[in-house]
Amino acid sequence: MDNSNLIVDNQDSSVAARTHYENFPVGSIALPKHLRRPVALIYHFARQADDFADENDFLPEQRLAMLNGFKAQLDIIKAGKKSDSVFFTELSSMIAEQQLPLQPFYDLLSAFSQDVTKTSYANFDEVLDYCQRSANPVGVLLLHLYQKASPENLAYSNHVCTALQLINFYQDIAIDFDASCHERRIYLCQDEMQAFNVEEAQIANQQVDANWQQLMLFNIERAESMLQAGKPLGGILPGRMGLEMRMIIGGGQRIIDKLKKVKGDIFKHRPTLKAWDWPFIIFKNLF
Repeated sequence: MDNSNLIVDNQDSSVAARTHYENFPVGSIALPKHLRRPVALIYHFARQADDFADENDFLPEQRLAMLNGFKAQLDIIKAGKKSDSVFFTELSSMIAEQQLPLQPFYDLLSAFSQDVTKTSYANFDEVLDYCQRSANPVGVLLLHLYQKASPENLAYSNHVCTALQLINFYQDIAIDFDASCHERRIYLCQDEMQAFNVEEAQIANQQVDANWQQLMLFNIERAESMLQAGKPLGGILPGRMGLEMRMIIGGGQRIIDKLKKVKGDIFKHRPTLKAWDWPFIIFKNLF
């Protein structure tokens, strides 16, 4: 059994979900009970693969090998064969039972593998391409779980998921730049940094000036427009599924509001969702 199987089989998905800070609820009590375990399995797959990409105890080629180990397990599922991994055996059963497509799982691995080798993005098209593989697949899988994967709903979901990924980028600019667990990464577009006269050294020096504020506001407002474009999905999905989606969108909007409030100074004021934010989000989306 390879390293990827050993790691994933020795960590329960519910434990993994609790050990990472998340802005947005994943598999929360708002979901119908019968969907919580499938959502937890999807989340655990994505989180563990993401951790492989950031694992500082391994060289880049070793990280890619672990991600390829996950890909090999997907290939086993695709071929209809039995895995020797407890986790992937359960994941395979869930995928078959829920009739989920496999491509979104492959897309996630593609994005996380890219994180190992690519550290900057020339333009927004490149960023969008990454988001289409790093974030949108989760929304696709959830809509298939809900049996609501219509073309219209998928389009709304892609807007929401991409927006949430962008918001996470803006929260974590300093973390991604200085992280010890991986190579220095910058998800801000190089051409836009140049257009706003912002240099990489400003991130290194945590320097906030008018140019930085304008660049950040441009990015924040673009993400907000995208989030709002996907907002109708929260009203389309019924019952608890719709509530869960409205909570996720509300959490994203709350972070955007905080980013605006600090004028993009994520170095001194990294916005996160606190316990007291959730009553506000719940009230706003229930009434």
